[in-house]
Amino acid sequence: MKNTTMKNSTKWIATAATAVAIFFSANVKAQTVDKSAWRLGVGVEGLLPTGNLHDVSNVGIGGTARLQYGIDKNVALMLTSGYYNYFGKTVSDATGDIKYPSFGLVPVKAGIKAFVSDGIYLSGEVGAGFETKDVYARADGSKDTKLILAPGIGWANKTWDVGARYENFSGQGNSYGTVGLRIAYGFSL
Repeated sequence: MKNTTMKNSTKWIATAATAVAIFFSANVKAQTVDKSAWRLGVGVEGLLPTGNLHDVSNVGIGGTARLQYGIDKNVALMLTSGYYNYFGKTVSDATGDIKYPSFGLVPVKAGIKAFVSDGIYLSGEVGAGFETKDVYARADGSKDTKLILAPGIGWANKTWDVGARYENFSGQGNSYGTVGLRIAYGFSL
């Protein structure tokens, strides 16, 4: 378990360093934006669990809302929240079939989006994930709050935003992740 955590930490550091290098070395081009600095996007999320979460679920779906404020024509601050539902899977072992319950999580994240080319952006988010069910059957029924770190890449125009990211949820001795694809409709406020 310790080696897996160390390997995941190394991957995160390498990913973050690469994203920063790309951000600062890229020839930044102007994004096509409208006059409003404030935007709201409503999205649908396709989710593939990784790590320990893959033990109890193969797939998830979510819905999110993102408030965005453009601080520059190429940089925006983001606040994202919503709900993720990971569908429980059935696992067979020597004693029979085990059906895991669905697992829910409410993410609350703040981040930054930087356009590195016409419509193409890199993003980074940090926040908290609030578990809504105790899928690991703790004796006290407690649910964890996880630290979220999420680097991503995507494409956006005045109306649509399509992004892919990896989210790492860590804390309380049980870390897991998800690969997410978000398709969102956005508009100026």
